[in-house]
Amino acid sequence: MYRFAIYGKGGIGKSTVCAALSCAFAEMGLKVMQIGCDPKADSTLYLHGGKRIETMLDVLKKKRSKAELEDLVHEGYNGIICAEAGGPTPGLGCAGRGIAAAFEALEERDAFDILKPDVIIYDVLGDVVCGGFAMPIREGYADDVYIVTSGENMAIYAAANIAMAVDNFKERGYAHLGGLILNRRNVPDERAKVETLSNDLKTQIAADLPRDNSIAEAEAEGRSVFEMHPDCEYVKAVRELAKRMIEHGRDH
Repeated sequence: MYRFAIYGKGGIGKSTVCAALSCAFAEMGLKVMQIGCDPKADSTLYLHGGKRIETMLDVLKKKRSKAELEDLVHEGYNGIICAEAGGPTPGLGCAGRGIAAAFEALEERDAFDILKPDVIIYDVLGDVVCGGFAMPIREGYADDVYIVTSGENMAIYAAANIAMAVDNFKERGYAHLGGLILNRRNVPDERAKVETLSNDLKTQIAADLPRDNSIAEAEAEGRSVFEMHPDCEYVKAVRELAKRMIEHGRDH
């Protein structure tokens, strides 16, 4: 089982990358589970025809201990198992603690032993790497971390902070940094800026994903870019990234 955590600042295109990776892994014949770890709960939106699935926290609020595993996970495009942690009512509670509660609910129901995914993707908000948002790397849920960034200053700043968090847990044998995913915004000197960051972090640029109008066209239809534009340049680049992640990943 390969376990990847994908981090990045809000709005960087991280969820689009995660959904595309899930499609790429499924296309390779692997059983995939994608877990959204963001209060917006939109990680799996385009794996479900543009419709939101009920979040684990909402299910747990309603059903409490009576919630079954099948209440927490949903099957999406091409058999991808989808789950959304969710978050508290805005202004009330802690989103990080909500993620921790959702993870505990999956553990209590032996989700990974029962579902037996070949690949798990954690789609994690990376603007703030507090204890809850760090759970995928801190508690040993993920083995390899990839950070989505562009050449924009705030994206690079967030990526550096996330890498610092990963490095803090390295000594404990937890997840390690697999590399950066450049999701282009076509800003000046973009590749050079991200190369400088990768050199500073002593890591690699695992993929250089082009800015592609095919993504917006697919999402306007509530579908993934893999489903609607399987031959576009973005999809080709994600397929190569998926292969690379498996080749360099640690099978748990």
